Amino acid sequence: MTEEASYKELLKERQDLEQRIQEARRREFAKALSQVRELVSEFDMSPQDVFPGGRASRGAAAGGNSAAANAGQKVPPKYRDPQTGKTWTGRGKPPLWIQGQDREQFAI
Repeated sequence: MTEEASYKELLKERQDLEQRIQEARRREFAKALSQVRELVSEFDMSPQDVFPGGRASRGAAAGGNSAAANAGQKVPPKYRDPQTGKTWTGRGKPPLWIQGQDREQFAI
């Protein structure tokens, strides 16, 4: 065998590396999310405390309270899946992780 890796070997290495990267990201994401949740809970923070100046606050600051003024603006989420961190605004079709369950347990 030569010292240079073949194309197939390199593709396999890349696939293995991508899998390791995804696993490391999942681990570190879970750890970071846990730390953030702990701090948010400890200091009783709201989404506006953590993310000041979001779209919702800009619309209110501009005095736009009509439906036309708010059309197309992003709505802050009302529910969060504690396992994945995914959120839902409460509008439209409910995601699978909240369907058929008491929504109060997912409230933000």
